[in-house]
Amino acid sequence: MIYRFRIILDTEEDVFRDIEIEQNASLEQFHNVINQSFGFDGMEMASFYVSDEQWNQGEEISLFDMSDGSQPVKLMNETILKDIVHEASPRLIYVYDFLNMWTFLVELAEIAEYENGREYPNVMYIHGQLPDNAPEKEFKADENVGDTEEDEFMGLDDYEELGFDENWN
Repeated sequence: MIYRFRIILDTEEDVFRDIEIEQNASLEQFHNVINQSFGFDGMEMASFYVSDEQWNQGEEISLFDMSDGSQPVKLMNETILKDIVHEASPRLIYVYDFLNMWTFLVELAEIAEYENGREYPNVMYIHGQLPDNAPEKEFKADENVGDTEEDEFMGLDDYEELGFDENWN
């Protein structure tokens, strides 16, 4: 079977790509096609995140294992598309280049049959141009932070009250 995805840059302007890829492809292969279709060189760190209907970020599937080894990490090259994306869970979030945070919404649009004579993966449609810089993200603060005096920012004079011995090391 062939998965048809729409990959949308999370920005005000419409910038997206429609891509066909085999359901048995790895997420690393999908990552490579997305990079090529948007014109990235593919040299930056990236991750996919399983997402729900409201585009909330779930489990991470990383390009490389950057952990300390204490927790198992799902890797793109070991994860097959059909094991993560299907009709019941059709959405992913893709983040490329963690310094710039290029963020894409990835949605399974259709599951189709192979077409004879067509090579996969296949970029079916390109709409919009990638801006020069990643769109700014607006991160919302936790509503409970700053509710009490203890949560407020400490001034330089407040550190004396912490009781550290000045020769602690």
